Amino acid sequence: MVKRRISLKDIAKELGVSISTVSRGLRDHPDISNEMIIRIKELAGLRNYSPNPMAMGLLKQRTKMIGVIVPDLVTHFFSSVISGIEEVAKEKGYFVIVSPSNESYLKEKENIGNLMKARVEGFIICLSQETTDYSHFEQIIEAEIPLVFFDRVCLKEMVPTVTADSFEAARGITHHFFENNASRIAYISGPEHLNISDERRMGYLQGLADCGLEFCPEYLEKCDLSPLSAANATLRLLALTTPPDAIFGINDTVVFAAMKEIRKFGLSVPKDILLVGFTDEFHATVVHPMLTSVMHPTNEMGKVAANLFFELTENMGLPPKSVELKTKLVIRESSVRN
Repeated sequence: MVKRRISLKDIAKELGVSISTVSRGLRDHPDISNEMIIRIKELAGLRNYSPNPMAMGLLKQRTKMIGVIVPDLVTHFFSSVISGIEEVAKEKGYFVIVSPSNESYLKEKENIGNLMKARVEGFIICLSQETTDYSHFEQIIEAEIPLVFFDRVCLKEMVPTVTADSFEAARGITHHFFENNASRIAYISGPEHLNISDERRMGYLQGLADCGLEFCPEYLEKCDLSPLSAANATLRLLALTTPPDAIFGINDTVVFAAMKEIRKFGLSVPKDILLVGFTDEFHATVVHPMLTSVMHPTNEMGKVAANLFFELTENMGLPPKSVELKTKLVIRESSVRN
């Protein structure tokens, strides 16, 4: 049986420290104490640790390419983030290769393999909704290849991330509904494991508490982010004995589907049900009534992600940063009762 190669993760686990601490310690980084550097190097020698040969090959071959993986290429949200990444990359003399995961975990893994073969110098990634196993990302980290996450993120203790203030945004939506005389407020969330689902759910619950409203579990629905799943979630809400008088969704696509089902049900927006979306897609301004939505600083998100990437390329030993950007609730017709 071939003996498995000792990784940075193995050394970090044995010492009870982070992978980034081990990586910096092996490079004699000044932020790491002499005592810890000695412990790291002694253990690395004892375990016969050697740098990942594939990583070393990638680092020596400067291709000036960044691999960017996004869930889709259709929505304005991701295209705007990509534009921000490209703007910073161009200034640095780099260019990006963009691959959609199509919300598939297997496609996401395949994209990483293909981009590695193309000799990208690192990755900027937004997780697919199916991704719950992070081992393919851990392999990138262990290989000391630059990796940054944006929007949907994981492994924040190991990887730099840039996100939006989902908690405060959802809390603000709930306040806005309450100020417009809604008291039965529902939220259609996404897959539970996604950070954006959890953060927006927590903001929703806090908003209810702020407004003195009791949380009703039947008003918290889930979907898989597809229009069909969102439509079914909406129908379950409308079929309740006491249906909600306000609904917001994890993104605009979910809320567009909800709007369609509300109309089919013979109800009106905003007269009967107030609606608010997330991400403020272009279509928010062309539907009737125009959709109130949370505007994300998508272009800035891309620029920040790219700058975090270049910080990593200059010093892989840097501790991971988590940047949270502010959003804005753009109020339109769908959430205001005359």
